[in-house]
Amino acid sequence: MGMNGTFTTMKRLCILLLLCMNGALGFTQTVQGFVASTFVNEKSDTLLYQLLTPLPKRDKERYPLVLFLHGAGERGNDNAKQLTHGSSLFLRDEIRKTFPAYVVFPQCPEEDYWASVAIDRSTLPLQLDFDYTRPLTKSLQLAMELVDTLIKTEQVDVTRIYIVGLSMGGMGTFEAAYHYSYLFAAAIPMCGGGDTTSYANKKPVMPFWVFHGSADNVVEVKHSRHMVETIKGFSSLIKYTEYPGVGHNSWDYAFTEPDLLAWLFSQKRN
Repeated sequence: MGMNGTFTTMKRLCILLLLCMNGALGFTQTVQGFVASTFVNEKSDTLLYQLLTPLPKRDKERYPLVLFLHGAGERGNDNAKQLTHGSSLFLRDEIRKTFPAYVVFPQCPEEDYWASVAIDRSTLPLQLDFDYTRPLTKSLQLAMELVDTLIKTEQVDVTRIYIVGLSMGGMGTFEAAYHYSYLFAAAIPMCGGGDTTSYANKKPVMPFWVFHGSADNVVEVKHSRHMVETIKGFSSLIKYTEYPGVGHNSWDYAFTEPDLLAWLFSQKRN
């Protein structure tokens, strides 16, 4: 790794420890500010979600919207577990003042998934088969319907809609960015993967910042590497950060990136 790599890794670990102590990474989550609700579509299908609204929210002003897709471990029907990772990042006072935004955390039910991926769970790392010719999962479709409803009912800036996701949610982020490339201004997939063939054919262009740990033994790092190389083939609007020696929890390290939210909220769709 070399001295520079060692120093960088130690620096990130120190930042990570400090943020953990301050409750900024999800180990000691605070959900004050998020409001639990249920989305019901025209077919009476339901999706649980938590919504953070801009603070302060001024009349006639439009605000960005962030759709955050959680990992498989946070699935359920308690409308709370989905806030385990990432919610505190948006609750910090300085973040809310600097980047006022709507932040929505839907919760995927235990029996469903954010991505239409075939998974062999008999071994680790997971064996994943991405194929975007399959229909969207019910939960991802509902999440997109929820976003559409929020656009109609809240003060959303439609040029600044973002998607962020980790693990299962990272896979869902790549898939949603593919199918709804006209909607999102930027995407941050963490330790996910996607259908490189579909991406190469359609060439959806938007800014991406992709994260993965090189030692991930759940979702192999090759999945992000392949997606990054595919997107680089038709777009320069992609950043990739790979953490040496880090396992599946690369999101913990991504959340310590000092420019993460500044980068995200600076993106705007034409």
